[in-house]
Amino acid sequence: MTNIESIPLHPPTSTTTPTLVLGGTGKTGRRVAERLRRTGVPVRALGRTTPIPFDWADRGTWDAAISGAKRVYLAYSPDLAVPGAVEAVKEITDRLVATGVERIVLLSGRGEPEAADAEDVVICSGVEWSVVRCSWFFQNFTEGYLRDPLVEGSLFLPAGSVSEPFVDAEDIADVAAAALVDSRHSGELYELTGPELLTFQQIVETVGTHTGRSIEYVPIPAEDYSQAALADGVPADVVTLLDYLFRVVLDGRNASLADGVQRALGREPGSFDAFARRSAAAGSWNAEEQS
Repeated sequence: MTNIESIPLHPPTSTTTPTLVLGGTGKTGRRVAERLRRTGVPVRALGRTTPIPFDWADRGTWDAAISGAKRVYLAYSPDLAVPGAVEAVKEITDRLVATGVERIVLLSGRGEPEAADAEDVVICSGVEWSVVRCSWFFQNFTEGYLRDPLVEGSLFLPAGSVSEPFVDAEDIADVAAAALVDSRHSGELYELTGPELLTFQQIVETVGTHTGRSIEYVPIPAEDYSQAALADGVPADVVTLLDYLFRVVLDGRNASLADGVQRALGREPGSFDAFARRSAAAGSWNAEEQS
């Protein structure tokens, strides 16, 4: 776990206006909110089910959610690659600017043309901005749809042997929290990766090492994966998004390391091996914890 005391946070002078975290119940948003609260920054972390709701699919929830915000962490769900995402980011950005927002920190997707368009929206908004750009999270294997297959012992994916610079959501949150409260990060695009390139086979082997279990990785065609997901009841729009991510984004375009964590925080990013060790010790892949 990252030590919050090591993060160069400089809380804003005003402590009465809450920093708004859109996607505040998600993988990165709730971690960003935790960091801000621990440094004394008032936070309004919102999602679909929070007392003040914010739903990307329901524009009627937006105005009440963003009212009075000066600093905003903007994490679009489910992904900036879905149809309509860029238009939604443009509309929320326009509303934020109209209500007097001073700084926007955008969570963006590495290697996604649509995400680059969303970045341009925020960069050209006329307010202070930072972009935190990354791809696959470590936490997809403990909190997302890739967890249950690891628990069951077989991970079937249309990912072949491509390498990815998987990144820890804890590092993402550290960078985003710093960017929200420290003007020295204004105008910076931080591309975040872990410290090494890993294949899904290597990920599975690492999880197996730390859990003491035999887990197999089975590459399959994208068509077979989509059909199996639909048969399992995964919504069609989610299957379409996954198909895009596996076919288009996971084609090797992101098979390089970046220095965003180092530039933003002055330290190295966390490794998947250390993450897997902690997660196994915490029981993240225990069958009884499966949900």
